[in-house]
Amino acid sequence: MSVAEPRRIVLFRHAKADWPQVTDHERPLADRGRQDAAVAGRKLTDTGIPVELALCSTATRTRETWKLAVHEFPRRPKTVYEERIYEASPGELIALLNEIQDDVRNIVLVGHNPGIEGLAEILSGAAEDDARERMTRRGFPAAAFAVLAFDGSWKSLEPGAATLVDYWAPSE
Repeated sequence: MSVAEPRRIVLFRHAKADWPQVTDHERPLADRGRQDAAVAGRKLTDTGIPVELALCSTATRTRETWKLAVHEFPRRPKTVYEERIYEASPGELIALLNEIQDDVRNIVLVGHNPGIEGLAEILSGAAEDDARERMTRRGFPAAAFAVLAFDGSWKSLEPGAATLVDYWAPSE
């Protein structure tokens, strides 16, 4: 891998969840969410990003989303289930990303709104093509993902340091 190649972060919101009589943390995916998670996995594969590490919230709906999405990948990346992602603010998520070892180039972070959408907005100082316009128009619905690229170490990741290079949502 070239030293000049940027690092990439895929910010992936969990798919549509159901509302049974359980705690928020334990909410499972709805039927549509299970379908959208698999489609999102195929779309993530289509980006060609060789994801090396997945950081996934411990909530049931994020774990189910990731399990269905990663099934579409040609190679399963190392997955770490991280409690700190659940209900995390964009700042808390940046602090978590700053902890990643520099030998990791490409990651996916599977989490929740408003943290995921806020993080995409805060990190992306620039955007390619119409990615920002599409993300602004659509928001960050369930099963959506944004791909950001940046140069430097994970410890140097800060607001405005990345470029929004791609965005996808189930109705795209």
